[in-house]
Parts: sequence; C-alpha cells; structure tokens
Amino acid sequence: MPNARDNAINRIAREVLDLETLEARRMDSLDFHEHAVWSIKDALERAYEAGRKAAPATRTTCPACDRDIEIRPL
Repeated sequence: MPNARDNAINRIAREVLDLETLEARRMDSLDFHEHAVWSIKDALERAYEAGRKAAPATRTTCPACDRDIEIRPL
C-alpha cells in the first residue's frame, strides 16, 4: 500500500517527467527515458518542497531569550 511519500513521488513523476510508473517493466523502451535538465530540476524542486512542507514543527530553546519556541518550515 503506497504511503504519502510514495504518492507524492509518483505524482511528481507523472506530472513533471510524464512517466506512467516508476516500477521496472524490464523493457528498455519502457524503463529508460530522456528528460531535459530543466524538467529534472523542476521534479527535484517539487520533491524538496513536498518534503519541506511535510516536516513537523520542532521545539527548542531560543539561544537569545531562553524561551521555549516552535520552529516551523516556511
């Protein structure tokens, strides 16, 4: 059963790289693709952003004021 990470990766592969699946199909014409570097960059940026947004908030002590603070991804 795919999890949220797998769903995000597969969605990016379909939307940006126009790949039907990331599963190996044991056929060169189905498993090997050519992509422009800007498409690969776009896919990597989307994956990075998806991971950043999924990151949980972190609690820590502020070194300047010694208060407990929560740090959230922007």
